[in-house]
Amino acid sequence: MTTTSAETVIRPARAAAAAGIATVRRRQGFQHGGWFVAPFLLLFALFVIWPLLRGVWLSFTDANISGDGAAFIGLDNYREAFQDPLMWDAFGHSAFFTLLVVPCITVLAFLLAMLAHHIERGKWLWRLCFFLPFLLPSTVAGNLWQWLFNPGTGMINHVFGIDTPWLTDKSYAMLAVVVCTLWWTVGFSFLLYLAALQGIPAHLYEAARLDGAGAWHRMVHITLPMLRNITGLVVALQILASLQVFDQAVVMQDFGPGPEESTRTFVQYTLEQGFTSYRVGYASAVSIIFFVLIAAVALARMWLLRNREEGGR
Repeated sequence: MTTTSAETVIRPARAAAAAGIATVRRRQGFQHGGWFVAPFLLLFALFVIWPLLRGVWLSFTDANISGDGAAFIGLDNYREAFQDPLMWDAFGHSAFFTLLVVPCITVLAFLLAMLAHHIERGKWLWRLCFFLPFLLPSTVAGNLWQWLFNPGTGMINHVFGIDTPWLTDKSYAMLAVVVCTLWWTVGFSFLLYLAALQGIPAHLYEAARLDGAGAWHRMVHITLPMLRNITGLVVALQILASLQVFDQAVVMQDFGPGPEESTRTFVQYTLEQGFTSYRVGYASAVSIIFFVLIAAVALARMWLLRNREEGGR
């Protein structure tokens, strides 16, 4: 089939006209949609961008909590922070807490989701019980487990017939915080896993049963591979949240650093420098260092996810 010279001219003209109309529509859509996005952007700039920029500036000064007489001192705060053993101890406590919590929550949330997904009777009740603790405020969860771990009146020692000083011995203090965190926050990851399990096509399991695959093989070869992405999400979210641990640790220790400062986390150390020692400039430098560490973890997660997606293509 041949085309005439007129058609050769008309087709590019129509394509150019369609592209122009699409461009106009995109601009109009942005203009109208921008009014809906503007309130969020304003609040984001006011409560996130501005405090971040303000914190960066304060980190280069010797500002105190009164805000008077802040002088520019360059990188002195950062030099002091990197040479501060207390800061690194606090970071070590946060990292140790993260290493304990992340794998435990990931495995526990998966097991609870499997149980709630396959159980037949009282399914709604099991789901409610597993998720309900996550709805509690951090102070309630911390005070509850502070009472449970109390050596004199707590339930833990009485039930198991032991006499362990959970909150007053540095060997057990962080472990108590970990147990509280597992009970309190596992419901969120449990919900993610449960939603992912419900999204796995049933015909995959039916085909596996017809091929003679048992429950273990179905879980290993179907369930776990299908949950790979959600597992990566759970791990990433839990790492970011665990590194920022603060509430339950300070509540269970009555807002102190714990026995021999064993439960002082990075966030708690930053607040102590800013609001106890009144060194706002130094606290800002410490918080910026922590922000960079958190951002590095998030970027590493994005890089690994992108490489995995590209490798799976």
